[in-house]
Amino acid sequence: MLFPTTLVGSYPQPDWLIDRERLGGRFPPRVRATELWRVDPAYLSGAQDDATLLAIRAQEAAGLDIVTDGEMRRESYSNRFANALDGVDLDHPGVALDRSGEPNPVPRIIGPIRRREPVEVESARFLRRHTDRRIKMTVPGPFTMTQQAQNDYYRHPADAAMDYAEAVRDEIRDLFAAGCDIVQIDEPYMQARPDAAREYGLAALARALDGVEGETAVHICFGYAHVIHERPSGYSFLPELAGCSCAQVSIETAQSHLDCAVLEGLRGKKIMVGCIDLSTDEVESPELVAERVRRALPHVAVEDVILAPDCGMKYLDREVADAKLRAMVAGAALLRAEHGR
Repeated sequence: MLFPTTLVGSYPQPDWLIDRERLGGRFPPRVRATELWRVDPAYLSGAQDDATLLAIRAQEAAGLDIVTDGEMRRESYSNRFANALDGVDLDHPGVALDRSGEPNPVPRIIGPIRRREPVEVESARFLRRHTDRRIKMTVPGPFTMTQQAQNDYYRHPADAAMDYAEAVRDEIRDLFAAGCDIVQIDEPYMQARPDAAREYGLAALARALDGVEGETAVHICFGYAHVIHERPSGYSFLPELAGCSCAQVSIETAQSHLDCAVLEGLRGKKIMVGCIDLSTDEVESPELVAERVRRALPHVAVEDVILAPDCGMKYLDREVADAKLRAMVAGAALLRAEHGR
């Protein structure tokens, strides 16, 4: 199928599950933020199962071709995994500057970073059991987790990134074994801190993907529209992913009005084109969605284009999110009709 549709990862969590007002009124959590959950800990896992089922059915109802778990069990895209690793002091967090430039509590590294057990594998199995569509799970990238930590152990952040990469690689392998069709590594800080990404982030990403069998994606973005309101018109770090072994690269184009000529350097990769603007509740027309994707077509083969929102859909109201997803699916149908398939 041409122009398949998917989420970047997240879908809005229900109000009965998490305190959405508190979640939206703070920076994305880097340490655990259990106070955000509305459900008693004894019943939280079951409630998260129910919310995941709602997210799956919403994606199916909208017509998405590739389904995620909506990240219903996470307070943010990265903190659940990052705080499940050995080597982190959970009781005494550190501080690091967020990509907005503001200090934020973060994991404090006090020993070797190691993954003691799978983190999202049960979530992947749950997702696999409850849909017959292709499924995708996401994991935070080693470079991004290094940037979102206070390093009190390693001599150089590159060393921390390499150990994070080992943990990510083990998780990816287990996610494929659990039935995932696609596993996506989220590396937003490669855009935010391109010099360090070139220095050691690419090497850590390569380590995370080394020997992995399965279709992998790398997501790189400008930050949540809910938090970062001003966007550059181009990426500071993107062509560097041409040499990455990932099959897909996930980008944002809608809010930033990205000049898609930059995608010329990624020929041969599948490109997840962010074509839904999450800075506004206004629902795009299918024609507008199709037009945003057409900007990429001179630079990406039609068979390599995947439609997705820009990232951070979790902050939208569910009704708005559902309407935007339906518009995206309708836009994909327009594009398929244009290309005769």
